[in-house]
Parts: sequence; structure tokens; C-alpha cells
Amino acid sequence: MPDTLLQKLRAVDPDYYDAARVGMIEVQLERIRRLKRGRNAVLLAHNYQRPEIFEVADFTGDSLGLSLSAADVKDADVIVFCGVHFMAETAKIVSPRKTVLLPNLAAGCSLADTATATAVEDRVTQLKKTYPDLMVVSYVNTTAEVKAVSDVCCTSSNAVSVTRAVPAKHVLFVPDQNLARHVAHHIPEKTIIAWDGYCYVHHQITPDAVESMRREIPGIKILVHPECRDDVLKLADAALSTTGMIEYARQSSATDFLAVTECGISDMLQIGAPGKHFYRACKICRFMKAISLDDVEAALEKMQFRIEIAESVRERAGRAIQRMFELTGATRDNLALPDSAPDE
Repeated sequence: MPDTLLQKLRAVDPDYYDAARVGMIEVQLERIRRLKRGRNAVLLAHNYQRPEIFEVADFTGDSLGLSLSAADVKDADVIVFCGVHFMAETAKIVSPRKTVLLPNLAAGCSLADTATATAVEDRVTQLKKTYPDLMVVSYVNTTAEVKAVSDVCCTSSNAVSVTRAVPAKHVLFVPDQNLARHVAHHIPEKTIIAWDGYCYVHHQITPDAVESMRREIPGIKILVHPECRDDVLKLADAALSTTGMIEYARQSSATDFLAVTECGISDMLQIGAPGKHFYRACKICRFMKAISLDDVEAALEKMQFRIEIAESVRERAGRAIQRMFELTGATRDNLALPDSAPDE
């Protein structure tokens, strides 16, 4: 394991992270740590964030998992979410009494933007004329308003099990068409109606880059995010969420891996498992990379930018998230839902 921050970051990009830059980063990280203590804040960093942000994060991981981790920290007053807007909303849904900050409002999500609550409701009204049993499964990569008009939420790792468990033969899967196809492949007994949306980052990745890497490096393990296109998913040794990729790489006896998703996951893997080799067939998400340490510092100094959700929307969105746990046999007793006590 690298001993210093310089060694860690140079493992990611030795040209960008030179000694002078890393020295300035170290000073800024200490300022942010002091601000966190003063604000009684917990900082969450999604796996796609810039690697220097991981150094000041209390938790790193997938979007929903991060929100649930923050909900477990009962004595925190503030959540700083280094991710994108819908992730910060999800944190607010499960921790309504905490102040939730998104450090940069430019950190949106093109996939979440493809579905609005009104459009989903209109589509449901239309489809129920043909499929009266229709239910809506909403990927967690949606706005709070869309979650609120959904029957249940899911993540990339449990999308198949959640959709299989819903008591309906016909399912409108919102908003990712590639994940919907992945689900439909595993549940042929149901009719999965896909929303016409996709993640621009994953949709750009083509089979050519994956196939050429497999030819060049015999035995390489191909780990593909299920938001990728079907022709890319077919080349995978495993289709996994970002956290699933990390766990797979750490537990595998293989030494060479290709992480087919946003490039940030390769940065995290290179830092966390330096004895292994991680190759890239990835794209950069401009939204995930919008947040910098400057933004994090300013968010804590100025308490900006606060996430607010109407309580009626938050309650309905929370029910959809809770339903996910019920359908998969999991339990969460820390969700501040209508019939449970809010976090203090």
C-alpha cells in the first residue's frame, strides 16, 4: 500500500499529481478536515469522484449505499455529498433532519434528466390501459420526484432481484434502457418496458476497446457496469455495480482487470489494490468530475448548496426506497419514513 498521499496520487496520474500540486492538496485537505469538525459534518464521495476527494471522505461507495451510511451516523448535523444531484436528494430523503450540501450545482446527471415525474405518470396512465397490473421500478439514478411516483426503487446491483419480486408481470423500468435490457435478459417471464434513457458515459463505450484489450492481455478479467450497452455487456466476465467491481477485484486471484465504466473507479482500484493492474475502457463523466476540493471547502465554509425536498415528495420517495428493502428481504431501520421516527 502506498505510504504517502504523493505515492497514492502518482499511482493514478504521475504527470498531473506532481510534488508541488500534492503539497497544496495536503494543505487544503487539512483545512477541509477542520471545517468538517466545526460543522459536525460527514463527507460522502461516490466511486467516480476525483481521487484527492477520497482522502477527505468519511465514506466512499455507490450512491444509495452512501446515503444509508450517512443515515447511520446519528450525531452528524451536515452531509456533504460529493456525487451528483440525485444522490444528494437521496441522502435528504433518508436523513431529512440533516442539512445536505451538494458542493457544485453543475453536478447533475444526464440519465436522471431523461425522466420527469409528469412524463412517467403520463406513460403509466397510457400503459395501464393495456397492462392493468403495471408497476414502476425506478432506478436510484432518478430525481426525488420520479422516485415519488414509482412503486419501488432499485440499484444496479439489485435491479434483477427487485424486478423479479414485484407482484406484476408488466414493469415500466425507468430511466435506463440498457439496465432495463439487462434486467429483461434475466427475467424472460416478465414484460419489461424500458424508458428511453441512458447514461451518456456508459453508452459511449463500444465493444472494440474491450475486445482489443482481451486480445492483448490473455486472462484479463472484464468487469462491466450494467448501464453499458448490451453488446458490451455480452463481453463481460461479470456485470457489476461500482462497489461490486471493487469487491470482485480485491477478492479475485487474477492480477489484470479491465473496469468498463466511468474512469474514476479505475483510480480508486489503483490506489486501493496497488499489487494489481487495472486497465481502462472508460469515459470521463463531466458531472462527476465537476466537484473539486475548492468546491468542498466553499460548501463547508458557506453552507452551500442546500438540498431541499417537499415533504410530500420525500415521504413518497422514501416509501419506494423502503419497498426495495422489503422485496429483497433486507431491512433498514434508520430510514426516516412516514411511520418511523426521524433521525435526530
